[in-house]
Amino acid sequence: MENKGFKISQYACAVLLIVSSIALVTYQVIEIDDVAAGLLYYVAQSFLLAGSIFGLDQYIKIIKKQYHERESK
Repeated sequence: MENKGFKISQYACAVLLIVSSIALVTYQVIEIDDVAAGLLYYVAQSFLLAGSIFGLDQYIKIIKKQYHERESK
């Protein structure tokens, strides 16, 4: 049995990270026509974490599927 609330919060955090990083970059470009190095670092870390959340979950699903296929044989 999977914890649906945990998965929803995990995906919500990943999406929120991506949206917040894009919003911050947009705000800086509009206000000062430049993007600070610290903000670029935040964007990179946000995308890495969000990608890890989505990618790791998919990887675990594939492993579980292969394991159940072996057990049923």
